[in-house]
Amino acid sequence: MDLGAAIGLLFVASAGAIVLGLALKWVDRKVTAMVQWRVGPPWYQPVADVAKLLGKETIVPQNARRTGFLLAPVVGFAATVVAAAILVGVNLDPRASFVGDLIVVIYLLTIPSLAVVIGGASSGNPHGAMGASREMKLILSYELPFILAMVPAMIAGGWTFKLGAIIAAPAAGSAWLTVAKVIGFVVALMCIQAKLGLVPFDIAEAETEIMGGAYCEYSGPPLAVFYVTRAMLLAVLPALLVTALWGGFHFGSVGAAAASILKFLLVVVVTVLVRNTNPRVRIDHAMKFFWFGLTPLALVAVVLALVGSAP
Repeated sequence: MDLGAAIGLLFVASAGAIVLGLALKWVDRKVTAMVQWRVGPPWYQPVADVAKLLGKETIVPQNARRTGFLLAPVVGFAATVVAAAILVGVNLDPRASFVGDLIVVIYLLTIPSLAVVIGGASSGNPHGAMGASREMKLILSYELPFILAMVPAMIAGGWTFKLGAIIAAPAAGSAWLTVAKVIGFVVALMCIQAKLGLVPFDIAEAETEIMGGAYCEYSGPPLAVFYVTRAMLLAVLPALLVTALWGGFHFGSVGAAAASILKFLLVVVVTVLVRNTNPRVRIDHAMKFFWFGLTPLALVAVVLALVGSAP
């Protein structure tokens, strides 16, 4: 792919991720309203929220680290855009995949969480610092099982880190390998719940405890950028799960396209339902859940994948 095509893909993917992310934000709020027997907001509510924030004043606390405070949301947004572009490119044309793009996407999708840490730590607010500390602990907890959950996909694709090869790998495989991918999918699904900052893992935000945590001092356009980034992640993270662990997206026929969209929407709806049917957990309970619950389960998936790939 030449430079011009890459830049074009970046712009198209960023625009698509923003539009899709805001649409999924509305789906999130609408499903939440249905669970709570409410009507819910109109379809344009997320767009109106962003427009309102963009029109507000940006207030930087007097004792904040100005550079880190203002740069953090931009860094998180940029990383999400690049990850979206890679996923769009490899799903439209698996030949556009490059060696290690799975690793690149995983690392890029860690940056938005690190941006939250930087923003909260730079705010000069005790609640912001507490939110940053909680977010950092969550990152150290869920990243290991999330990475391990992707290993069965790599093994199923022929010991490769190329997303294109993983998508192109035959769907049929040994029973052990299939079970390994299912377990990896469940583990990754729980991990993206924390990456998205959704209940029960919205510990770093916790409005009722620390008044928004890392976001408590943000206003105006910087807060809008954080809002849009989280909306994009609601599209990008489920897309990664479908791409790596559920056969990818296929648009060769109407049936294949419909099946791909349904898989994607199912992942989104499950995350929303988990958010609406669980209470917030404490940070120590969350760390134990990821380290002593999901990490061993992900290791089981890796072992099963190794057994299934053996000749």
